[in-house]
Amino acid sequence: MIKANQEIYKQLLSIGDFNASKCFSCGSCTALCPVGLDILPRTLFRYAILGAGDKIIEESDAIFSCLLCRLCEEMCPEGVNIAENIRMLRQYIAEREYNL
Repeated sequence: MIKANQEIYKQLLSIGDFNASKCFSCGSCTALCPVGLDILPRTLFRYAILGAGDKIIEESDAIFSCLLCRLCEEMCPEGVNIAENIRMLRQYIAEREYNL
């Protein structure tokens, strides 16, 4: 069970324009992904919106595997800045896990 923690979402919003709430889970972003991540961006974004910090940390391999190539954004019908959101998740992990 995921415990909601709005502080994580607020922290991500303080880093930048974390527009993940616009994602409506269509899965279009995965069509062009050259990495073929085991976890979908929409799942990562839901963890962030719900404030599931432990789940974000658990998926750090996938978060850091993203090439930030923005091909996923080409397919997104809602204009979610997926690569930028991933970059913010990376920064969140770095600050939380490594105190950077």
